Amino acid sequence: MKTGVIVYVVGKENIEKDFDMTEAVKNLKIKADKVEIVSSRFGHFDVMDAWWLLTTKGMKRIVCLIAEIGNNSGLRLTGREIQLCE
Repeated sequence: MKTGVIVYVVGKENIEKDFDMTEAVKNLKIKADKVEIVSSRFGHFDVMDAWWLLTTKGMKRIVCLIAEIGNNSGLRLTGREIQLCE
């Protein structure tokens, strides 16, 4: 079964102009077939949009992880996880 992950990024006050969101998500080392980003400045505009893309790409299990932008311009998972479908 293919697994898709949505990384929902909260907090925008620490985002620098040269912040590389794609690289920051890669550094999280999420094990999934496909990962999509939802944030105010990068990626999808809402979870539903990312969920729809993952379902059209054949993902059967989709999980949403919450991440915060840290002080060192990286992302940190909060530990909150929402399973959207299985």
